[in-house]
Amino acid sequence: MKAVSKSIIACTFAAAAMFSGAASAAPFNDFTVAPGGNYANFTADKITGNYTETAIFNDDGTFSVDLTWRAGQFVANDGNTPYDSFETGLGSAYRLYATYTASGTFSVANGITTFNFLADTGDLNLYMNRPGVAGSETLLATGNPLSGEGTLNPGLSTCSASGGINCGSFGASSTFELTEAGSAFFIAPNPFYTFSFQSGQLNNFTPVGTQTINGSLDVVFGGTEVPEPASVALLGLGMLGLYGARRRNKKAA
Repeated sequence: MKAVSKSIIACTFAAAAMFSGAASAAPFNDFTVAPGGNYANFTADKITGNYTETAIFNDDGTFSVDLTWRAGQFVANDGNTPYDSFETGLGSAYRLYATYTASGTFSVANGITTFNFLADTGDLNLYMNRPGVAGSETLLATGNPLSGEGTLNPGLSTCSASGGINCGSFGASSTFELTEAGSAFFIAPNPFYTFSFQSGQLNNFTPVGTQTINGSLDVVFGGTEVPEPASVALLGLGMLGLYGARRRNKKAA
């Protein structure tokens, strides 16, 4: 990918994240789900769950991950009020799970490992299925990794005290695009958010070779809010920078 294209992706993500924070003081954005069946529509702002991944760490400082996440609960009220399954149908009437692949670089210093995810190095797919119903698996959304980072620190007191289940964390962003079936499930806002943000907790492992890692992972959405005037001005400055970069590239060509 050309350098300018990478800059556009980075600036788009930064602008979307900035607009999300500028348009609302709430930490998480609301979305409405239509679960169908005997379950009423409901509004939440976060989805919690658990993940298992296979991570491969190479001698050249690169890594790749192949992750499967299963949703466990919807949460509302800025992440403070969890829904019960009888309210949403999650886990009984339907299940949600996602697959995620990505690559990046890592480094180790003083026993602390730092991870950096790279854009466009994998994919995100969100599915729904209905227990006991053959052929009910439905693709709800797709996306691509944008950026992310994480830290593994076995020296944390929470790591040793917990027996190794809280030894670091990571966060990553992806583009998020609903399918037709996804638009019938996530019904608001319309258009829906264009980014998903995943944050998770790391259990202890050694970043060498092939590792199986598991932990908790939460998902929130962002990217469709109308920016305030100050944010528009900042976006204008960013676009001027991109324009300058394009001009420089043309002259160098």
